[in-house]
Amino acid sequence: MKIARFSHGETISFGIVDEEEHELVVLKADPMFAGYEPTGERVALADAKLLAPVIPRSKVVAVGRNYREHAEEMGGEAPAEPLLFLKPNTSVIGPGDAIVLPPESAQVEFEGELAVVIGRVARRVSEEDAESVIFGYTIANDVTARDLQRRDGQWTRAKGFDTFCPLGPLIETDVDLANGEITTSVNGTRHQHGRFADMVHSVAKIVSYASDVFTLLPGDVILTGTPAGVGTIVDGDSVEVAVSGLGSLVNPVREAPAR
Repeated sequence: MKIARFSHGETISFGIVDEEEHELVVLKADPMFAGYEPTGERVALADAKLLAPVIPRSKVVAVGRNYREHAEEMGGEAPAEPLLFLKPNTSVIGPGDAIVLPPESAQVEFEGELAVVIGRVARRVSEEDAESVIFGYTIANDVTARDLQRRDGQWTRAKGFDTFCPLGPLIETDVDLANGEITTSVNGTRHQHGRFADMVHSVAKIVSYASDVFTLLPGDVILTGTPAGVGTIVDGDSVEVAVSGLGSLVNPVREAPAR
């Protein structure tokens, strides 16, 4: 099932995607908390603006160097345990929203990733039970100021600027993790390609490991790592992250406006 958060007129709503009719079946409330009760209204997909499908209520948890070739291109080995860091929820934007290049950085890079959306409170969840706390999956771009990441020695500032966490376009409740693939393209040229089966740490491992560190809350998002091929983006670029079964997340890149 594909779920959208969208605006139509002056209203923000949630809906189930009817792919045959190219429509959104409007729901009475956020299905994560209120179930899938329809209002009886339908909205044409062409008339809706898709928004970030979830706004994390507490945090975005991310995993570094979870594909071996990406770890190598970053000058190291894949870690024996998931390498966790956080992005603030203020970094989240939706499909079509601009990634804004901060003046503090001269090297902003894309990192296409599969994102996990947590659906219920989770604390010390086993790998075997990890699926039970997952609401669904979406696409993410873990935008990174690479020069600041090297300079600071830790990742908070480099990963945390406003607009540095595009999410969307939809949440899919059932993703084929065994055969799924991800690609990232800039201006139509493909730079990244990875298979979820090649992750160093599986989705179940990541969810379980993160839940041992901090309680995961409904709406929290976990980014599962990026394949090799990251690169710099500049003003005027268009970045597309595509995931099999989930569609594409496309965002333009813009310079920050003058103060």
